[in-house]
Amino acid sequence: MRQSFDVRGGPQDGRAHLPLLRKALAAQGLNGLYIPHEDEYNNEYLPDANERLAWATGFTGSAGSALIFADEAVVFIDGRYTVQARDQLDASLFKTAGLPGPGPFGWLAKQKMPGAVIGYDPRLMSPNALAAFEKAAKKAGASLKSLDLNPVDAAWEGRPAQPMAPIRPHPLDRAGEPHEDKRSAIGKALAEDGADAAIITSPASIAWAFNIRGGDVACSPLPLGRAILRADGSATLYTAPEKVDDALRAHLGNTVTVAPLAEIDDGLTALAGQTVSLDPDAASAWFFNALEEAGAKILRQRDPVLLPKACKNGAEIAGTSAAHARDGVAVTRFLHWLDTEAQSGEVTEIDAAIRLEHFRDELGGLEDLSFETISGAGPNGALPHYRVSTATNRKLERGTLFLVDSGGQYLDGTTDITRTVPIGTPRSDMKRHYTLVLKGHIALAVVRFPEGTTGTHLDTLARHALWQAGLDYDHGTGHGVGVYLGVHEGPQRIAKAWNSVPLEPGMIVSNEPGYYREGAYGIRIENLQYVTEPEQIAGGERAMLGFANLTWAPLARDLIDMNLLSPGEMAWVNTYHQGVLSILGPQLDGETKAWLEAACAPL
Repeated sequence: MRQSFDVRGGPQDGRAHLPLLRKALAAQGLNGLYIPHEDEYNNEYLPDANERLAWATGFTGSAGSALIFADEAVVFIDGRYTVQARDQLDASLFKTAGLPGPGPFGWLAKQKMPGAVIGYDPRLMSPNALAAFEKAAKKAGASLKSLDLNPVDAAWEGRPAQPMAPIRPHPLDRAGEPHEDKRSAIGKALAEDGADAAIITSPASIAWAFNIRGGDVACSPLPLGRAILRADGSATLYTAPEKVDDALRAHLGNTVTVAPLAEIDDGLTALAGQTVSLDPDAASAWFFNALEEAGAKILRQRDPVLLPKACKNGAEIAGTSAAHARDGVAVTRFLHWLDTEAQSGEVTEIDAAIRLEHFRDELGGLEDLSFETISGAGPNGALPHYRVSTATNRKLERGTLFLVDSGGQYLDGTTDITRTVPIGTPRSDMKRHYTLVLKGHIALAVVRFPEGTTGTHLDTLARHALWQAGLDYDHGTGHGVGVYLGVHEGPQRIAKAWNSVPLEPGMIVSNEPGYYREGAYGIRIENLQYVTEPEQIAGGERAMLGFANLTWAPLARDLIDMNLLSPGEMAWVNTYHQGVLSILGPQLDGETKAWLEAACAPL
């Protein structure tokens, strides 16, 4: 089993570790310390050795930060983690405040701390965040100190070792393009921008650009390391020597030098006098400082790998399509189980999450989950990023809704799917809200749009039906997804917040509108889809892009109020279910196939 349901962290960690941390602060002459959730690689999922915020406070949410002082400690969380923070933080030791509002820097700016010295680890902060931090500290009368040794690391007895998973070549038939060609194209783009080289700090970008994968991070097949990619396409890959073998060296070839991670300082120093591309949103302040000290000219621009990585090639689309077709079999077997055995009212959220993982394992080829399964029954489903634990585990009671958001990592693709199903007979309000969410999902599935359109332009479509009913949801509508890489990737996104990156052919995005009634139930419908090439519409004047579906699994037919669907929307549901049946039906048999045929019957 790849997921744990015990509550990691908790009040006991804060009680045990806070005194040790304060002792380490005093030893370095510090009055305070800023601890972000992010690690040196800006990972979404952190290796155990880099869970500094969790060690110091006991809070294990995937977003947050803390300011620790000798007589006060504040943990900043967002609304997703209100309940979790209450369970995991010792209220006698830690205050909580909002993230993003006021956020750690907004909070600090309102304090009066004349003469206080607050430490920070420059490897864990972007230059933009550091600038905001400095401004806030100045308002509070405090000063900041860049630290060579993080006090958390100094105080953390028994800290886990850094992961050392072997780095594996990613086969060309799955990558679709030789890594030499990828690096050559990126180098050419750098040269056109006047750059001699780029520092690649994102493990996902390194994995894609070198056609390699690793196992250093849970739920993402990432190799931790850094790279310098030059305008001529040559590169140096910095990583732990223990991860490298002869097969990897042969794969990388003569134009890639492999060096120990500890030598990255020397690599930056050697860039003296050169123009170096560095992403201020991905790279830490430490890299900017090191390059400035080396005498390099910094060109602040987006990671040059991000956009090429986001626009999947034909092999990547074919691979992830195949992975989704297999994954849909596991999800359908699970939905059949939910509609039969799990209707007893005795099945728990943990039972369901384990059963779904079991169905995926039965497929063969499951490398990992793409994230820890969100298995939310009743009111827990109203928490969009709920994570079930032994402390919060609920039964799937009759007369409620059950929301499950899950995914798998396969060598040929990464999946992410959400389905909401009734346990027992659904009420009319449940059906109404489900159908309003479905209408938004359909609108985003069928839209055609001109080149230059961003996800922000499309976000309203998924919310329109809900808005007309006075309803909304407080998360984004769609995120980018990798191919046997991260389940969340940029630069594309569909959300209210402005995103300046146009949607381009090959980009994969999720389509996941939702509705959440606090204390009662949550509803979300999520498929993955990719942007198609522009095509001329009959009678039209401009070629339009669109979306092609990747995810195949039946919708909750019993939750659809057909009176709320237009004829076109009803036709979409029927066409989608025909696709589900044609793709998944031949892979199923017996009771599950008969159940699928009924679930996909025309409305």
